Amino acid sequence: MTSATMTTAITSHKRSEGTPYQLDPDQTLKASQTLLQHVQAETKRLQQESSKRNLLAAKSSDSEDEADGNGDKPIWLTLTTKHHIVDHRRLKPSKISVPHSLHKSSDLRICLIVADPQRAVKNVVADPAFPEDLKSRINRIIGFTKLKARYKTFESRRQLLSEHDIFLADDRIVTRLPGVLGKVFYKATTKRPIPIVVAHTEKDKKDKKDQRSKSSKGEGAAPPSSPTVLGKEIEKALDAVPVHLRPGVLVAVRVGLASFRPEQLVENISAIVQNLIEKHVVKGWKNVRGIHIKGQSSTAVPLWLADEIWTESEDIAAVKEQEEEDDHSEQTQKRKRNPSTAKGPQAGSRKKTKVENESDKKSAAEKELTQGRKSKLAAQKARIFGEEV
Repeated sequence: MTSATMTTAITSHKRSEGTPYQLDPDQTLKASQTLLQHVQAETKRLQQESSKRNLLAAKSSDSEDEADGNGDKPIWLTLTTKHHIVDHRRLKPSKISVPHSLHKSSDLRICLIVADPQRAVKNVVADPAFPEDLKSRINRIIGFTKLKARYKTFESRRQLLSEHDIFLADDRIVTRLPGVLGKVFYKATTKRPIPIVVAHTEKDKKDKKDQRSKSSKGEGAAPPSSPTVLGKEIEKALDAVPVHLRPGVLVAVRVGLASFRPEQLVENISAIVQNLIEKHVVKGWKNVRGIHIKGQSSTAVPLWLADEIWTESEDIAAVKEQEEEDDHSEQTQKRKRNPSTAKGPQAGSRKKTKVENESDKKSAAEKELTQGRKSKLAAQKARIFGEEV
Protein backbone atom coordinates (compact mmCIF):
# COMPACT_ATOMS: atom_id res chain seq x y z
CA MET A 1 0.00 0.00 0.00
CA THR A 2 1.45 3.33 -1.03
CA SER A 3 1.53 6.42 1.19
CA ALA A 4 -0.89 8.31 -1.04
CA THR A 5 -3.43 5.46 -0.98
CA MET A 6 -3.07 5.16 2.78
CA THR A 7 -3.72 8.88 3.34
CA THR A 8 -6.67 8.98 0.95
CA ALA A 9 -8.33 6.01 2.60
CA ILE A 10 -8.15 7.65 6.01
CA THR A 11 -9.11 11.20 5.13
CA SER A 12 -12.21 10.03 3.29
CA HIS A 13 -13.76 8.97 6.60
CA LYS A 14 -16.20 11.55 7.99
CA ARG A 15 -16.11 12.90 11.54
CA SER A 16 -18.59 11.30 13.91
CA GLU A 17 -21.65 13.13 15.14
CA GLY A 18 -21.61 15.13 18.38
CA THR A 19 -18.90 17.48 19.61
CA PRO A 20 -16.09 18.00 17.08
CA TYR A 21 -13.49 18.21 19.86
CA GLN A 22 -12.81 14.49 20.25
CA LEU A 23 -11.20 11.60 18.44
CA ASP A 24 -13.37 9.36 16.30
CA PRO A 25 -12.80 5.79 17.58
CA ASP A 26 -13.62 4.23 14.21
CA GLN A 27 -11.25 6.50 12.30
CA THR A 28 -8.51 6.01 14.92
CA LEU A 29 -8.83 2.23 14.62
CA LYS A 30 -8.84 2.35 10.82
CA ALA A 31 -5.78 4.63 10.80
CA SER A 32 -3.95 2.35 13.24
CA GLN A 33 -4.66 -0.73 11.16
CA THR A 34 -3.51 0.94 7.96
CA LEU A 35 -0.34 2.38 9.48
CA LEU A 36 0.68 -0.86 11.20
CA GLN A 37 0.21 -2.82 7.99
CA HIS A 38 2.31 -0.29 6.10
CA VAL A 39 5.10 -0.23 8.71
CA GLN A 40 5.24 -4.03 8.98
CA ALA A 41 5.32 -4.44 5.20
CA GLU A 42 8.04 -1.81 4.89
CA THR A 43 10.09 -3.44 7.66
CA LYS A 44 9.81 -6.82 5.97
CA ARG A 45 10.92 -5.37 2.64
CA LEU A 46 13.94 -3.70 4.21
CA GLN A 47 14.95 -6.91 5.97
CA GLN A 48 14.82 -8.82 2.71
CA GLU A 49 16.97 -6.22 0.98
CA SER A 50 19.47 -6.18 3.83
CA SER A 51 19.74 -9.96 3.81
CA LYS A 52 20.51 -9.90 0.11
CA ARG A 53 23.25 -7.36 0.68
CA ASN A 54 24.59 -9.27 3.69
CA LEU A 55 24.11 -6.30 6.04
CA LEU A 56 22.39 -8.13 8.89
CA ALA A 57 25.41 -7.65 11.13
CA ALA A 58 25.53 -3.90 10.68
CA LYS A 59 25.96 -1.84 13.78
CA SER A 60 22.93 -0.09 15.21
CA SER A 61 22.89 3.68 15.27
CA ASP A 62 21.86 5.99 18.07
CA SER A 63 19.31 7.82 15.97
CA GLU A 64 15.58 7.91 16.58
CA ASP A 65 15.06 5.07 14.11
CA GLU A 66 15.75 2.43 16.73
CA ALA A 67 13.28 1.66 19.45
CA ASP A 68 14.66 -1.27 21.43
CA GLY A 69 17.01 -4.21 21.15
CA ASN A 70 14.77 -6.36 18.93
CA GLY A 71 14.50 -3.71 16.23
CA ASP A 72 10.80 -3.02 16.89
CA LYS A 73 10.00 0.24 15.11
CA PRO A 74 8.22 2.99 17.07
CA ILE A 75 4.90 4.60 16.17
CA TRP A 76 4.75 8.35 16.75
CA LEU A 77 1.86 10.67 17.49
CA THR A 78 2.29 14.30 16.39
CA LEU A 79 0.09 17.09 17.71
CA THR A 80 0.17 20.55 16.12
CA THR A 81 -1.35 23.63 17.73
CA LYS A 82 -2.42 27.10 16.59
CA HIS A 83 -0.40 28.84 19.29
CA HIS A 84 2.83 27.85 21.04
CA ILE A 85 2.47 25.00 23.50
CA VAL A 86 5.10 26.40 25.89
CA ASP A 87 7.10 29.62 25.94
CA HIS A 88 10.33 28.13 27.29
CA ARG A 89 12.29 24.94 26.95
CA ARG A 90 11.59 22.35 29.64
CA LEU A 91 14.58 20.21 30.52
CA LYS A 92 12.44 18.07 32.84
CA PRO A 93 10.06 16.02 30.68
CA SER A 94 6.61 15.06 31.87
CA LYS A 95 5.18 11.54 31.81
CA ILE A 96 1.86 10.14 30.60
CA SER A 97 0.75 6.68 31.72
CA VAL A 98 -0.43 4.38 28.93
CA PRO A 99 -2.40 1.11 29.11
CA HIS A 100 0.23 -0.79 27.09
CA SER A 101 3.85 -0.16 27.99
CA LEU A 102 6.59 0.23 25.41
CA HIS A 103 9.15 -1.38 27.79
CA LYS A 104 7.81 -4.84 28.61
CA SER A 105 10.79 -6.77 27.29
CA SER A 106 12.50 -9.06 29.82
CA ASP A 107 15.87 -8.20 28.24
CA LEU A 108 15.44 -4.48 28.92
CA ARG A 109 18.67 -2.83 30.12
CA ILE A 110 18.03 -0.05 32.64
CA CYS A 111 20.52 2.52 33.90
CA LEU A 112 19.74 4.55 37.05
CA ILE A 113 21.37 7.98 37.40
CA VAL A 114 20.98 9.14 41.00
CA ALA A 115 22.12 11.95 43.26
CA ASP A 116 25.07 11.37 45.54
CA PRO A 117 25.69 9.15 47.41
CA GLN A 118 24.95 6.31 45.02
CA ARG A 119 25.66 3.63 47.63
CA ALA A 120 22.37 4.36 49.41
CA VAL A 121 20.36 3.61 46.25
CA LYS A 122 22.41 0.48 45.53
CA ASN A 123 21.57 -0.84 48.98
CA VAL A 124 17.88 -0.24 48.36
CA VAL A 125 17.96 -2.09 45.02
CA ALA A 126 19.89 -4.98 46.60
CA ASP A 127 17.30 -5.33 49.36
CA PRO A 128 15.23 -8.57 49.18
CA ALA A 129 12.03 -6.51 49.26
CA PHE A 130 12.90 -4.91 45.93
CA PRO A 131 11.03 -6.54 42.97
CA GLU A 132 13.12 -9.27 41.40
CA ASP A 133 11.95 -8.64 37.83
CA LEU A 134 13.19 -5.06 38.04
CA LYS A 135 16.41 -6.00 39.83
CA SER A 136 17.41 -8.31 36.99
CA ARG A 137 16.88 -5.55 34.41
CA ILE A 138 18.81 -2.80 36.22
CA ASN A 139 22.35 -3.09 34.86
CA ARG A 140 23.95 0.00 36.35
CA ILE A 141 23.46 2.57 39.12
CA ILE A 142 25.73 5.59 38.85
CA GLY A 143 25.95 8.76 40.90
CA PHE A 144 26.04 12.26 39.46
CA THR A 145 29.65 12.94 40.52
CA LYS A 146 30.99 9.72 38.98
CA LEU A 147 28.95 10.38 35.83
CA LYS A 148 30.74 13.69 35.34
CA ALA A 149 34.15 12.20 36.11
CA ARG A 150 33.96 9.03 33.97
CA TYR A 151 32.03 10.16 30.91
CA LYS A 152 33.72 13.29 29.68
CA THR A 153 34.58 12.22 26.14
CA PHE A 154 32.25 11.71 23.21
CA GLU A 155 33.28 8.06 22.83
CA SER A 156 32.56 7.17 26.46
CA ARG A 157 29.12 8.79 26.34
CA ARG A 158 28.31 7.01 23.12
CA GLN A 159 29.32 3.69 24.66
CA LEU A 160 27.14 4.36 27.70
CA LEU A 161 24.21 5.13 25.40
CA SER A 162 24.63 1.89 23.45
CA GLU A 163 24.92 -0.29 26.56
CA HIS A 164 21.44 0.54 27.88
CA ASP A 165 17.92 0.73 26.48
CA ILE A 166 16.41 3.23 28.91
CA PHE A 167 17.80 5.76 31.39
CA LEU A 168 16.00 6.75 34.60
CA ALA A 169 17.28 9.80 36.46
CA ASP A 170 16.71 11.25 39.90
CA ASP A 171 14.33 14.20 39.56
CA ARG A 172 16.67 16.30 41.72
CA ILE A 173 19.43 16.24 39.08
CA VAL A 174 17.58 15.61 35.81
CA THR A 175 17.74 19.27 34.77
CA ARG A 176 21.55 19.23 35.13
CA LEU A 177 22.11 16.21 32.91
CA PRO A 178 22.05 18.00 29.51
CA GLY A 179 25.27 19.76 30.40
CA VAL A 180 26.90 16.49 31.48
CA LEU A 181 25.65 14.05 28.83
CA GLY A 182 25.61 16.49 25.92
CA LYS A 183 24.11 16.08 22.48
CA VAL A 184 24.93 12.36 22.38
CA PHE A 185 21.89 11.81 24.61
CA TYR A 186 19.80 14.89 23.84
CA LYS A 187 20.10 15.07 20.06
CA ALA A 188 17.39 12.39 19.83
CA THR A 189 14.49 11.84 22.22
CA THR A 190 14.32 8.04 22.44
CA LYS A 191 16.92 7.65 25.21
CA ARG A 192 16.74 10.90 27.10
CA PRO A 193 16.71 10.30 30.88
CA ILE A 194 13.22 9.97 32.37
CA PRO A 195 12.77 11.57 35.82
CA ILE A 196 11.74 9.45 38.79
CA VAL A 197 11.35 10.25 42.49
CA VAL A 198 14.20 8.55 44.35
CA ALA A 199 14.31 10.58 47.57
CA HIS A 200 12.03 9.68 50.46
CA THR A 201 9.17 12.20 50.79
CA GLU A 202 7.27 12.96 53.99
CA LYS A 203 3.60 13.84 54.16
CA ASP A 204 4.05 16.20 57.08
CA LYS A 205 4.74 19.81 56.13
CA LYS A 206 7.30 20.23 58.87
CA ASP A 207 9.24 17.22 57.64
CA LYS A 208 9.13 18.67 54.12
CA LYS A 209 10.64 21.94 55.36
CA ASP A 210 13.38 20.04 57.15
CA GLN A 211 14.03 17.98 54.04
CA ARG A 212 14.34 21.11 51.89
CA SER A 213 16.80 22.65 54.30
CA LYS A 214 18.88 19.46 54.26
CA SER A 215 18.73 19.10 50.49
CA SER A 216 19.96 22.67 50.12
CA LYS A 217 23.13 21.66 51.93
CA GLY A 218 23.68 18.54 49.83
CA GLU A 219 21.94 16.59 47.12
CA GLY A 220 22.13 13.27 48.96
CA ALA A 221 20.93 14.60 52.31
CA ALA A 222 17.46 13.14 51.77
CA PRO A 223 17.46 9.33 52.18
CA PRO A 224 16.19 7.17 49.30
CA SER A 225 12.73 5.64 49.30
CA SER A 226 11.99 2.15 50.59
CA PRO A 227 12.54 -0.78 48.20
CA THR A 228 8.80 -1.19 47.59
CA VAL A 229 8.21 2.51 46.89
CA LEU A 230 11.24 2.81 44.62
CA GLY A 231 10.20 -0.30 42.72
CA LYS A 232 6.71 1.13 42.14
CA GLU A 233 8.24 4.41 40.96
CA ILE A 234 10.42 2.61 38.41
CA GLU A 235 7.48 0.53 37.18
CA LYS A 236 5.43 3.71 36.85
CA ALA A 237 8.14 5.26 34.67
CA LEU A 238 8.37 2.15 32.50
CA ASP A 239 4.58 2.12 32.00
CA ALA A 240 4.57 5.76 30.84
CA VAL A 241 5.77 7.67 27.80
CA PRO A 242 7.89 10.81 28.22
CA VAL A 243 6.73 14.11 26.73
CA HIS A 244 9.49 16.52 25.76
CA LEU A 245 8.14 20.03 25.24
CA ARG A 246 9.89 22.97 23.64
CA PRO A 247 8.76 26.33 22.21
CA GLY A 248 6.78 25.70 19.06
CA VAL A 249 3.52 24.38 17.70
CA LEU A 250 4.54 20.71 17.36
CA VAL A 251 5.00 17.94 19.92
CA ALA A 252 5.84 14.32 19.06
CA VAL A 253 5.25 11.39 21.44
CA ARG A 254 5.91 7.69 20.99
CA VAL A 255 2.56 5.91 21.34
CA GLY A 256 3.43 2.33 20.44
CA LEU A 257 5.52 -0.16 18.53
CA ALA A 258 5.12 -1.89 15.20
CA SER A 259 4.41 -5.16 17.04
CA PHE A 260 1.31 -3.71 18.74
CA ARG A 261 -2.17 -4.77 17.78
CA PRO A 262 -4.38 -2.00 16.36
CA GLU A 263 -6.59 -2.09 19.48
CA GLN A 264 -3.56 -1.58 21.75
CA LEU A 265 -2.38 1.34 19.67
CA VAL A 266 -5.85 2.94 19.79
CA GLU A 267 -5.97 2.71 23.60
CA ASN A 268 -2.55 4.33 23.94
CA ILE A 269 -3.49 7.08 21.49
CA SER A 270 -6.68 7.92 23.39
CA ALA A 271 -4.87 8.11 26.74
CA ILE A 272 -2.01 10.25 25.43
CA VAL A 273 -4.21 12.69 23.50
CA GLN A 274 -6.50 13.26 26.46
CA ASN A 275 -3.69 13.88 28.96
CA LEU A 276 -1.56 15.88 26.55
CA ILE A 277 -4.34 18.33 25.69
CA GLU A 278 -5.56 18.70 29.27
CA LYS A 279 -2.12 19.27 30.82
CA HIS A 280 -0.05 21.07 28.20
CA VAL A 281 -2.25 22.70 25.53
CA VAL A 282 -3.63 26.12 26.48
CA LYS A 283 -7.33 26.52 25.58
CA GLY A 284 -7.59 22.76 25.11
CA TRP A 285 -9.05 21.39 21.90
CA LYS A 286 -9.71 24.87 20.49
CA ASN A 287 -5.95 25.37 20.23
CA VAL A 288 -5.33 22.07 18.42
CA ARG A 289 -4.73 22.25 14.67
CA GLY A 290 -4.25 18.57 13.88
CA ILE A 291 -3.38 15.13 15.28
CA HIS A 292 -1.50 12.53 13.19
CA ILE A 293 0.23 9.19 13.64
CA LYS A 294 3.21 8.03 11.61
CA GLY A 295 6.00 5.54 11.39
CA GLN A 296 9.65 6.48 11.29
CA SER A 297 9.71 6.88 7.50
CA SER A 298 6.01 6.83 6.56
CA THR A 299 3.54 9.55 5.68
CA ALA A 300 1.61 11.05 8.59
CA VAL A 301 -1.93 9.65 8.80
CA PRO A 302 -4.47 12.21 10.08
CA LEU A 303 -6.68 11.35 13.05
CA TRP A 304 -8.21 14.78 13.70
CA LEU A 305 -8.08 18.11 11.84
CA ALA A 306 -9.42 21.46 12.99
CA ASP A 307 -12.10 23.27 11.00
CA GLU A 308 -10.93 26.75 12.04
CA ILE A 309 -7.46 28.18 11.69
CA TRP A 310 -7.88 30.53 14.66
CA THR A 311 -8.76 29.58 18.20
CA GLU A 312 -11.51 32.22 18.44
CA SER A 313 -13.05 34.88 16.22
CA GLU A 314 -11.62 37.67 18.40
CA ASP A 315 -8.11 36.59 17.40
CA ILE A 316 -8.65 37.79 13.81
CA ALA A 317 -9.66 41.29 14.95
CA ALA A 318 -6.77 41.36 17.40
CA VAL A 319 -4.29 40.49 14.65
CA LYS A 320 -5.70 43.22 12.36
CA GLU A 321 -5.47 45.81 15.13
CA GLN A 322 -1.91 44.76 15.85
CA GLU A 323 -0.97 45.07 12.18
CA GLU A 324 -2.50 48.57 12.02
CA GLU A 325 -0.61 49.61 15.13
CA ASP A 326 2.63 48.26 13.68
CA ASP A 327 2.10 50.19 10.41
CA HIS A 328 1.35 53.40 12.32
CA SER A 329 4.42 52.99 14.53
CA GLU A 330 6.62 52.38 11.48
CA GLN A 331 5.35 55.59 9.85
CA THR A 332 5.90 57.69 12.97
CA GLN A 333 9.35 56.24 13.51
CA LYS A 334 10.51 57.23 10.03
CA ARG A 335 13.17 59.97 10.01
CA LYS A 336 11.84 63.42 9.16
CA ARG A 337 14.30 65.40 7.08
CA ASN A 338 14.71 69.14 7.50
CA PRO A 339 13.93 70.71 4.11
CA SER A 340 16.38 73.55 4.80
CA THR A 341 19.36 71.24 5.26
CA ALA A 342 21.97 70.93 2.55
CA LYS A 343 22.87 67.34 3.45
CA GLY A 344 21.47 64.11 2.09
CA PRO A 345 20.70 62.63 -1.34
CA GLN A 346 18.39 65.54 -2.22
CA ALA A 347 20.86 68.25 -1.28
CA GLY A 348 20.98 69.68 -4.81
CA SER A 349 17.24 70.33 -5.14
CA ARG A 350 17.01 71.61 -1.55
CA LYS A 351 19.91 73.98 -2.10
CA LYS A 352 18.34 75.23 -5.35
CA THR A 353 15.05 75.91 -3.58
CA LYS A 354 16.84 77.78 -0.81
CA VAL A 355 18.74 79.99 -3.32
CA GLU A 356 15.55 80.82 -5.22
CA ASN A 357 13.80 81.86 -2.02
CA GLU A 358 16.69 84.15 -1.10
CA SER A 359 16.75 85.77 -4.58
CA ASP A 360 13.00 86.47 -4.39
CA LYS A 361 13.47 88.20 -1.06
CA LYS A 362 16.31 90.37 -2.45
CA SER A 363 14.32 91.42 -5.54
CA ALA A 364 11.36 92.46 -3.37
CA ALA A 365 13.61 94.60 -1.16
CA GLU A 366 15.19 96.29 -4.18
CA LYS A 367 11.74 97.09 -5.60
CA GLU A 368 10.67 98.67 -2.32
CA LEU A 369 13.88 100.73 -2.18
CA THR A 370 13.45 101.96 -5.80
CA GLN A 371 9.82 102.85 -5.19
CA GLY A 372 10.80 104.83 -2.09
CA ARG A 373 13.41 106.84 -4.03
CA LYS A 374 10.95 107.66 -6.79
CA SER A 375 8.31 108.89 -4.36
CA LYS A 376 10.86 111.00 -2.51
CA LEU A 377 12.12 112.60 -5.78
CA ALA A 378 8.57 113.38 -6.87
CA ALA A 379 7.86 115.14 -3.57
CA GLN A 380 10.98 117.28 -3.91
CA LYS A 381 10.01 118.31 -7.46
CA ALA A 382 6.53 119.26 -6.41
CA ARG A 383 7.80 121.43 -3.58
CA ILE A 384 10.37 123.30 -5.79
CA PHE A 385 8.03 123.95 -8.65
CA GLY A 386 5.34 125.09 -6.28
CA GLU A 387 7.55 127.80 -4.72
CA GLU A 388 8.46 129.31 -8.13
CA VAL A 389 4.82 129.69 -9.10
